[in-house]
Formats: sequence, C-alpha cells, structure tokens
Amino acid sequence: MENSLKPIFIADDDRFHLEIMRQLLKTEGKENIHTFENGAECLNQIHLKPEIVFLDHRMDIYSGYETLRKIKRFDPDIFVVIVSAQEDIKTAISTLKHGAIDYIQKDKNLEQNIKNVLANIENVKTLLRIRKPSLLKSIFNFF
Repeated sequence: MENSLKPIFIADDDRFHLEIMRQLLKTEGKENIHTFENGAECLNQIHLKPEIVFLDHRMDIYSGYETLRKIKRFDPDIFVVIVSAQEDIKTAISTLKHGAIDYIQKDKNLEQNIKNVLANIENVKTLLRIRKPSLLKSIFNFF
C-alpha cells in the first residue's frame, strides 16, 4: 500500500491539534504517521525521508518557517504544508516562496483543507510521473 511506504510527519507544539491532525490523516487512509512537538524533533528524524510534513507555523525551538527552510535544504522534494491558527497572507506567501506546497488554517474547514492538500499532492505526483520520461524513452528521443 503506497500510503504506508513513506512516512508523514506532523510537527505542532499544541498536543490537541497534533492529535486532531493525526486522526484526520488516519481517516484519509494514511498510516505511517510520525508526530513531533517541535521543529527540532521533526528535523532529527528527517533522515526517514517523509513524503509530507505538516508544520505548525508558530512553534518553540524552530518555527514552522525555519523548519521548512531546513527540510527543503535537506530534500527539496519533500512536500511541506504550513498549518496555522492565524490567517496571515504575508506569512502564507513567504512560506510558499520558500517551498511549501500549501498553507492551511486550523479552523472549522481543517478536515476539508487536509483532503484538498492530499488531493493536490497526488495530482502533483501524477504530473511529475507523466512528465518524467523513462531512461529508455529519453535515449530514443535523443537520436
């Protein structure tokens, strides 16, 4: 099952929201979920190469923004989603500029927002597979 091959990370210093996010992802069929109470803990396990990392924007030790930048330096192909209780367009734009695939709010639409993000990530992965030609196809197109 593809969902359990690569882990999904959630980093949030609010245990309540951490558990809500974990449950919402489980509801969506995600199984290999690792939770962390701060950005440093998340970064200590980044060698596990998660497929997706959900980061709370405001955390102790490392903010979501700082953690995002460190994740992208480690592996730019990891999908990072910033999750915040605040609606701040400047922060959203800044995180997207630095490689986050999305910025969602912790609000009454959180469940739908997570579904949308997961669907968008699947669409991006499909487009990448379609556009990434196989080695044989690349060789034959060269001649």
